Amino acid sequence: MIENQGGFVTDFWSTAVMDPSNFLRRNRLIAGLSEATIVIESAEKGGSLVTASMALDYNREVFALPGRSTDSQSKGCNNLIKTKSAHLVSTPADIPYILNWSLETTKKVVQKKLFVELDTDEKIIFNYLKKEGKSVLDTIAIACEFPTSKAAYLLLNLELKGVTRPLPGKQFELI
Repeated sequence: MIENQGGFVTDFWSTAVMDPSNFLRRNRLIAGLSEATIVIESAEKGGSLVTASMALDYNREVFALPGRSTDSQSKGCNNLIKTKSAHLVSTPADIPYILNWSLETTKKVVQKKLFVELDTDEKIIFNYLKKEGKSVLDTIAIACEFPTSKAAYLLLNLELKGVTRPLPGKQFELI
């Protein structure tokens, strides 16, 4: 997955010579693939400003870090902000806020039901899992003397009632 391991995107063959004139062609791809472009530092004219312009042409968000007004290497970023071509970034939190990214990873809390009504066959499987812990579908079926198809059906019912949950390898356990 690119998110975890990165990626490599190019217009050129692996045998192509690195040439600065090709950087803007590469940046065209980056600007198109990215949700946003962030310009950290740029003189009044520079490749990063061209990339920012491409990102704007692709309707992507552009961000810029402001710099000292007397610094020649900050003029590009300051101009992007001044002309409202880029969002001002004063803290890292500005980026997900402006992009409307949700950074909160909330875990879904599952409330156990206190009084779940189980039929006779469901109680047999419930009591087996209570005694044995997690177990494989086929073992549950044999131990409870049900055909595998019926045991699977009953386990699904128990899952829907919030009593059991499936695990990898056709295993089941009580919640």
